[in-house]
Amino acid sequence: MTSPEADPHGTAAAGTERLERAVRAAEQALIEYEIAVETFRIEVENFSRLHHQKLGPMYTRLDELDAQIAEIRAARSGDPEDLRQAQEARARVMPMPGVEELFHGWMDGEGLFPEAAAMLTEQPVRPPQRVRPSDEARKLYRELARKAHPDLAQDDTERARREEFITRVNAAYSRGDEPLLRELAEEWAAGPKPPEQGPTPSEELYARLEWLSRRKELLSVVARELEESAIGSMLRMAPDDPDRLLEEIAEKLLADVSTREAELGELLAQE
Repeated sequence: MTSPEADPHGTAAAGTERLERAVRAAEQALIEYEIAVETFRIEVENFSRLHHQKLGPMYTRLDELDAQIAEIRAARSGDPEDLRQAQEARARVMPMPGVEELFHGWMDGEGLFPEAAAMLTEQPVRPPQRVRPSDEARKLYRELARKAHPDLAQDDTERARREEFITRVNAAYSRGDEPLLRELAEEWAAGPKPPEQGPTPSEELYARLEWLSRRKELLSVVARELEESAIGSMLRMAPDDPDRLLEEIAEKLLADVSTREAELGELLAQE
């Protein structure tokens, strides 16, 4: 009888099994991390759009009031420093855009953003209702992402199918479209099941682990950039209720506008 120690095939099989378990664990860990990064990216994107749409006019009004106040003071004093500050304040109201700024935010690899298309076609566009979609939408999104993630594909055809499906899932989640997410869940449940993973040579398993590691590093860079961005930093101030943060910022801006308007009124009354 051959002992386990003397059976090279048994030793190799055990090593392959350990590698397979390591690959599966790494895949699941990467999927969970990618879900977290994508969830935060969507929140950052929605917060940025809502911040611009809801608060942009208030910032513009503040800049205009600051410019008018500075111009009145400069006209009265004639002081070079006051004149310089007035010029800078006016420049902030209507800055001269660069070429990149003119086209930034209009389109990405998938085409025009909804706001850009609306401007060109004179059609209304519906902004996201909230920074963070509903709890049910988040639950559906996470379940679909775990089931249909492209990294679970075993061949190029299956990966392409999953990538196309996940693209639709991400789009529905970014809009907070809960009914569509339910439809997508039913569609996936009715579709073909991914093939069973067959035995893989050790070399391919090692290569898979290396690829997963590189992918995790790239995602870490994306996550760090999101967290360190201006909008990401604001979101981290209110992780539990980012929509309330927008309301608080709006309240402060309204108070600032009221203060500036009163100050401008006093200056005009002195003329």
